[in-house]
Amino acid sequence: QVQLVESGGGLAQAGGSLRLSCAASGRTFSTVTMGWFRQAPGKEREFVAGIPWIGGGSPVYADSMKGRFTIYRDNTKNTAYLQMNSLKPEDTAVYYCAAEFALRGNSASPTGVKYWGQGTQVTVSS
Repeated sequence: QVQLVESGGGLAQAGGSLRLSCAASGRTFSTVTMGWFRQAPGKEREFVAGIPWIGGGSPVYADSMKGRFTIYRDNTKNTAYLQMNSLKPEDTAVYYCAAEFALRGNSASPTGVKYWGQGTQVTVSS
């Protein structure tokens, strides 16, 4: 059974940092794209960042995350990470780990994601 388990969410102050982790199990994910989406209350789920499989290209970020967020993966641990710096109150959302989906430019559609984690809450106070 495939599982994606997120950790690392919580409360941060504006300007602070958090690191999210996504541990995958049930199969190897080294050959597929992994990434993160988020969903704020009353809003649609949106793409945050994605990282292709080895040799598949560079990480991709939504415009509002560029320069603040960094996505990386450790295929030996079947784990993806999202380092979030310079956090803003508008970053408050539930963050979902995603695996096996297509990147299109600097975005991706949540409807194309094959595997989802359960989500982890990130709250940024002003």
